[in-house]
Amino acid sequence: MADTHRPPEQFKLRLRRYDPESRQPPYWDEHEVKLEPHRSVLEGILQAKASFDGSIGIRCSCRAAICGSCGVRINGEPHLACHTHLDEARRLSADGVIEVEPMGNMPVIKDLIVDMDAVHWKKIQRVTPWLIAKQPVPEREYIVERESMVDITQTMACIQCGACVSDCLAMEVDPGFVGPAALAKAYRFVGDPRDDAHFERLNDLSEDPQGIYDCTHCFKCVQACPKDVNPMGQIMRLRRIAGSDHHIEDDNNGHRHEAAFVTLIRDYGLLHEAELLPRSYGGNSWLGKFHPNAGLELLRSSRVAALGILRGKMNLKTALLGHKLAKPDLQAIKRIYQRVEGAEKRRELNLYITGTDEDDGPTAGSAGSSDGASAAAAAESAAQPSPQSAVSPEGSIDL
Repeated sequence: MADTHRPPEQFKLRLRRYDPESRQPPYWDEHEVKLEPHRSVLEGILQAKASFDGSIGIRCSCRAAICGSCGVRINGEPHLACHTHLDEARRLSADGVIEVEPMGNMPVIKDLIVDMDAVHWKKIQRVTPWLIAKQPVPEREYIVERESMVDITQTMACIQCGACVSDCLAMEVDPGFVGPAALAKAYRFVGDPRDDAHFERLNDLSEDPQGIYDCTHCFKCVQACPKDVNPMGQIMRLRRIAGSDHHIEDDNNGHRHEAAFVTLIRDYGLLHEAELLPRSYGGNSWLGKFHPNAGLELLRSSRVAALGILRGKMNLKTALLGHKLAKPDLQAIKRIYQRVEGAEKRRELNLYITGTDEDDGPTAGSAGSSDGASAAAAAESAAQPSPQSAVSPEGSIDL
């Protein structure tokens, strides 16, 4: 809890200013404000606006971390300005000056205000963000499993602040990518048993070259989200449901590429780069390289491979024969596969069902460890019922 008994202090704000109508380039504008340290960065900006320069542009509404209007970058990281304390922002700054910039990946309207309609809301509309009811619609309420509704609560926690869109690296490279916020919203309906268009939604987002397989797993959206929606996790769940449950093999080779990764790690323990490409395009086996599509892709990639070898970034022997892993480590990895693939039901990790990463014992995050034993323990833990659930057995859900 913030200490509200400390006297006011001086804080220096460095604001990124830009007015497209002025035809002048962006510039930095500094102001000193005097507020109690527990006050928010938003309050500091509003004091500067009221006391020094009324033209400062900032969007805000609830001031309680609910509406998502005041999303900005503070010291280079996405934050809600109303939910970031001045003393904490100063502590994390490089030189004691709190830098505030507009969010990224969206056009700037003025100063710290970005055009959410041009990017964020346009992409939300792309995923049909409403329920398509099963027919016939019941006269009264739908009867669904309690856990299925708790499951989508995580995506329903999104406040549409755009922080994940702001820091999405995939969108920096490919602005057409549907994006983390919209795809998290898509899971809100794919995970809802009352929706009647699961296959259509998944097939649409799988076949779209800028859909679910355009995500690069950078985790930036996970770190940016102020509400623990875990957009990347929702994207991965869309992929699993599309490929494992609906058996959608997209024309972008996204599902085949993932399947090749899984098979190669199971068989070799480490990635076999020379096999990954042909299996992704020609089929998930050693014979995949003889498929015409695989041959064509290998030919296209030969120049990049040759440059990598010439510049010492690739070893020809290792690239062709694959990496060697110690037998005990390989066996540990195989035990993970046996444990996960042998489970009667796929275990979906969800904050609202399995608890938080602060729980005792191995967590979802430890599954990425390079230690085979740690990964095996994490997988075994994930396959067991969670010792702590965010919902009591007696809980009920009103729809």
